[in-house]
Amino acid sequence: MQLAARNAHMAGEGGDGWAILFRAREMIAAGQAVTMLTIGEPDARTDPKILAAMHASAMGGNTGYTDIAGQRALRAEIAARVGARTGVATRPEQVIVTPGGQAALFAAHMALLDAGDTGLYVAPFYPTYPGTIRAGGAQAVAVPTRPENDFQPEAATLDAAARATGAKTLLINTPNNPTGVLYGRETLEGIAEVCQRRDLWLISDEVYDTQVWEGAHLSLRALPEMAARTLVIGSLSKSHAMTGARIGWIVGPEDVVEALHQLAINTTYGVPGFVQDAALFALQQGAAVEARNAAPYRRRRDIAARVLAGSQAVRLIHPAGAMYVMADIRATGLSGDAFAHRLLAEERIGVMPGESFGAAAAGHLRIALTQEDGLLEAALARLRAFAEALLP
Repeated sequence: MQLAARNAHMAGEGGDGWAILFRAREMIAAGQAVTMLTIGEPDARTDPKILAAMHASAMGGNTGYTDIAGQRALRAEIAARVGARTGVATRPEQVIVTPGGQAALFAAHMALLDAGDTGLYVAPFYPTYPGTIRAGGAQAVAVPTRPENDFQPEAATLDAAARATGAKTLLINTPNNPTGVLYGRETLEGIAEVCQRRDLWLISDEVYDTQVWEGAHLSLRALPEMAARTLVIGSLSKSHAMTGARIGWIVGPEDVVEALHQLAINTTYGVPGFVQDAALFALQQGAAVEARNAAPYRRRRDIAARVLAGSQAVRLIHPAGAMYVMADIRATGLSGDAFAHRLLAEERIGVMPGESFGAAAAGHLRIALTQEDGLLEAALARLRAFAEALLP
């Protein structure tokens, strides 16, 4: 008996990029002290008030089947939030609630791509992106960016990829994981122009939209003629430290949301009502709560910039958003993968090699700002010293 061919197609070629994380966890399980700067897991736990709302909802009986597209009150709250942030009027019928941002990415590509179609995604990229596109039988094509351009996507490169592949979709992420880059207006206008010229659906992963350190987040949905071809992915995982609650959403045209509703009927069958009630409570606390949750990462971005300033071995890509910084360590002569493995073995510091996020980030490291300030500062100082000792 054989498994479906889609499993191999979804996995693609090469490694999955998680070897450092798994090795670090093994070391911790064996009793070794490791400073984990690997995955984007907020070090703060979910606010007890949100958990209390979840508990009250469950104890109040909201434990049965729920509205598959999402409870009306939550969809209305999400619509109001996204409408206010993007400047585009949004109705609850344009929202579907999903079990987290990852499920939203999967559903969006399932709704827009047939088997054999091509979906583009910008590299460096979150490691699940290509597999998410391939899961439904589509082809996933990375469009590289350059560190010399702070990993900002370039319209000419995107246009060439869309023309060469006949792609139907483009997936972007700003503020960006793994680079910490915020796409500027000029970049976004170039992307919009390509999407319209090549008739692309745009899937915009905006789960870090509350973590902006410089400038302002601009959703492509807000640019002229883009709302009708854009799906916005959102989540409470980062903004409210609710990674385990698995609560996210898609905002898009109503006909797409209806198709996503049909998909949900046959997959998730909705999100638990008590989780949705907790999400509604969380969103109703307003922007001040989101800003408070984001503040540690802004502060730690500044710590990283200060500790690594002037280093000839570790150069930061300008971090304007998200809970990561990306460091260029090519001057050491090591690949990101080799550097990260040695750093873990010799210094007991876990970071993600840039190669985990595609060839465009080779020779770089992604550093998650997910440890308390003092521990992070000490780890970064050791990382800098380790890198500078490798200089020829």
